[in-house]
Amino acid sequence: MIKVLFVCHGNICRSPMAEYVFKKMVTDSGTEQEFLIESAGTSDEEFGNPIYPPAKKLLNSCGIKCDDKHAKQIRREDYDNYDHLILMEEYNLEWLKRIIPDDPENKISMLMDHTERPGDVADPWYTGNFDDAWRDIMEGCSGLFKDLTGEEPVFK
Repeated sequence: MIKVLFVCHGNICRSPMAEYVFKKMVTDSGTEQEFLIESAGTSDEEFGNPIYPPAKKLLNSCGIKCDDKHAKQIRREDYDNYDHLILMEEYNLEWLKRIIPDDPENKISMLMDHTERPGDVADPWYTGNFDDAWRDIMEGCSGLFKDLTGEEPVFK
C-alpha cells in the first residue's frame, strides 16, 4: 500500500483539497485499494476545524464530498507511517522541520515538483483565488499519480 500525506499550514484549504482530489483520482482509476491518502497541517491553529467553506464548495461542485474532514496537525510519527509527505509550498517545509527535522528516506517533496512547473501551490487563503489553487492541485496530483503508478490518472 502506498501511503500519502498532503501537508499545508492549517489543513483547511490546499492539503485537504489535494487529499480529496487524489482520492478521487485513485478511485476513478480503480486503484483505491492500493493507497492510503490523508492530509495534515504544520500548525495546530485550525485543529478540529472543517474544510474552509470556499474549498469545500469547490470540491462539492466536482462531486467530491468532504463533510467528515477536520483539520489535524502532522506529528513526528507520521514520517514513519507514510511513504510520501507532499507539501504545498516552501513555507510549509520550514514549519515541518520543527516537527520532522530531517528526511533520511527522501519522503518529503513539494506537490508542484511532480509537474513541469516546480514551485508553490497558489495560496487561496489571502487572495480568495481558488481557481489558481485548483489548477495547481489538479496538475500536481496528476503528476504525483503518474510518478507513483506510471499511469495517467483518471478524473471523472
